[in-house]
Amino acid sequence: MPFADTPIGTQTDVTETIGTPFLPNSQDSKFELRDVNVYYGEKRAIFDVSMDIGKNEVIAMIGPSGCGKSTFLRCLNRMNDTIDGCRVTGAISLDSDDINRPGVDVVPLRARVGMVFQKPNPFPKSIYDNVAYGARIHGLTRNRYELDEIVETSLKRAGLWSEVKDRLESPGTTLSGGQQQRLCIARTIAIEPEVILMDEPCSALDPIATARIEELIAELSENYTIVIVTHSMQQAARVSHRTAYFHMGRLLEVNETGKVFTTPGHHLTEAYITGRIG
Repeated sequence: MPFADTPIGTQTDVTETIGTPFLPNSQDSKFELRDVNVYYGEKRAIFDVSMDIGKNEVIAMIGPSGCGKSTFLRCLNRMNDTIDGCRVTGAISLDSDDINRPGVDVVPLRARVGMVFQKPNPFPKSIYDNVAYGARIHGLTRNRYELDEIVETSLKRAGLWSEVKDRLESPGTTLSGGQQQRLCIARTIAIEPEVILMDEPCSALDPIATARIEELIAELSENYTIVIVTHSMQQAARVSHRTAYFHMGRLLEVNETGKVFTTPGHHLTEAYITGRIG
């Protein structure tokens, strides 16, 4: 393997991210990120990250705990804005539009770039109202019939309709953990986002529920760009087209998933994959 003799944990002289961080045709890009840095006060958490994320791509972000994966993910829908003292620099473009330029309204941005969190967080409402919530507040329907259509379609896309169609008025919190996570996915896609961010969506789920979510990711990628942070390398290998490896706030490698897991180009990627760091 390349870099095999380099001591683990030392800083390397990498000036460019190894692999294929940029797509060959900008028309294939959903996100273009250039020299992105994130600061918490004076502390720098993300260092000069540049990469493209493609349309209808599933890209997984892996790396040791605390390496900046989730911080970077939150840059894509400006969730870092909600953290006191957090500052983001660099250019982040969604369909060539800078999401950080002055005057950007984060509400429609977060409708375009939905998010599914690590722990299922259904609202304390009925299953129906959980899914209908976004459509209502964004004014996407004119009548109850159209709202019913959105709820049914979203639950079907999330693979949950057959399990809940006869109890739509039951509280969402009565569902199992895996069902709750699929309900949150249904709630996210009900407002027709273009991108879905997933921050370790299966970490609290059992293997059967995890498998269902992974199947769902493959199905959803036909219509959405999906960016997933995962602590599970096996999951990244199963669901993603490309994988990005983060280490101490730096993007060290991004490439086709098969290449990252079989012939990593950076010694720290290899060390992480083989379990020598984690």
